Amino acid sequence: MTMESELAGTTVEPPVSETTALSAAACMFRSLGDPTRLAILQHLTMGEHKVVDLTAHTGLAQSTVSAHLSCLRDCGLVSSRPQGRASMWSLATGSELLDVLAAAERLLAVTGDAVALCPTYGEEASR
Repeated sequence: MTMESELAGTTVEPPVSETTALSAAACMFRSLGDPTRLAILQHLTMGEHKVVDLTAHTGLAQSTVSAHLSCLRDCGLVSSRPQGRASMWSLATGSELLDVLAAAERLLAVTGDAVALCPTYGEEASR
């Protein structure tokens, strides 16, 4: 939320606590922390798709894909528009999300995918 300064005619952002900002960032990363949601987002980088296209791509049930799309929509990452009886899904924040995903790929390359071996969050921890 912004406030207009009457004297200078400039926009001033209200202060945000560090805790609030970090909490929001953690929530965003949790929304990106599911392999299926990442696969859906990656597929949507190629353009709009219907749920049926995404189910074919992921091999998951329609209800599962819809639940992930709902999560991503609630997080502000995807949006939909009606097309006949179906909905066309697309990235809501295309360039910013692509920047985050590209940065993640660079970080994984630099760390040698060490996060996959992490005892807390790695592949073995989720089993």
